[in-house]
Amino acid sequence: MGLIVNGKWHDQWYETKGSKGQFERQASRFRDTISNEEGSRYPAEAGRYHLYVSLACPWAHRTLIFRQLKQLEDIISISVVKPEMLNNGWEFGANNDDSNDYSDTLYQSDYVYQLYLKAAPDYEGRVTVPVLWDKKTQSIVNNESSEIIRIFNTAFNQLTGNHDDYYPTDLQPEIDTINERIYDTINNGVYRAGFATAQVAYDQAFDALFASLDWLEARLSNHRYLLGEQLTEADWRLFTTLLRFDAVYHGHFKCNRNKLNEFHNISHYVRELFQFEGIENTVDLEYTKIHYYASHDTINPTLIVPRGPQQDFTAPHDRNRLTSKV
Repeated sequence: MGLIVNGKWHDQWYETKGSKGQFERQASRFRDTISNEEGSRYPAEAGRYHLYVSLACPWAHRTLIFRQLKQLEDIISISVVKPEMLNNGWEFGANNDDSNDYSDTLYQSDYVYQLYLKAAPDYEGRVTVPVLWDKKTQSIVNNESSEIIRIFNTAFNQLTGNHDDYYPTDLQPEIDTINERIYDTINNGVYRAGFATAQVAYDQAFDALFASLDWLEARLSNHRYLLGEQLTEADWRLFTTLLRFDAVYHGHFKCNRNKLNEFHNISHYVRELFQFEGIENTVDLEYTKIHYYASHDTINPTLIVPRGPQQDFTAPHDRNRLTSKV
């Protein structure tokens, strides 16, 4: 895990001394959008854009889900990086223990950081996925997952004929409020616990995380989804963290007050979302475990990948779990 400084890659873990042991995530730099408005630098076109992802990363997983939900598989091509993130960050190429092809199909790059420097030779900072790439200008359109999923939600509707809306205008204020809490305490909260280097910082993140999971368990007792009967982006943003919780965050990140399978409503909610059409195709938990346990040697020095836990997201879920109707 590293970053680019003065045009060169440096293998460097997150600096937490100045933040009293708290993990602080770097803001994304590339924040353009795809639009059909006249004069747009990035118009919606089939075959023009490419998505770079890791199957382990919950942020990248969001974009894969929206690519699936919005029927963009034939519109936007993808490349998947290798599961391990080692001295050179996210890597491309053959994997010794896996027959899958993790190559950069556009430029045959060895590392994702090379794409960042191709897009912006002056770039400095962390190198993250997802990356939404424009083949025409050979540059990064956006590397902020929350914005990429909103691009996918509407920008290509005229090409696909899919007008499903996961960020409807009338629900946007409530979606934004829920997103903020979930991001701070759950999505990023597991990382704040796992990457903390001081007991107080870990304790604060741990307590906020489980306070929000308790709140979520109660909310799902009378809401089928986060906002009631309508499935929105808030659900999918939450889902990618919850899906990984028992396999990774409970043990590897010490988020171990409870497993999610001990929450009745949350566990049934996760299974329902997993079983939504096409979503299972975006999930690879073995790849995910390899990434976390074999990449973070400051947390797991032996790099041993656990064989468990056994999980079955295809098991029946209780669609009638609600104790009252919204």
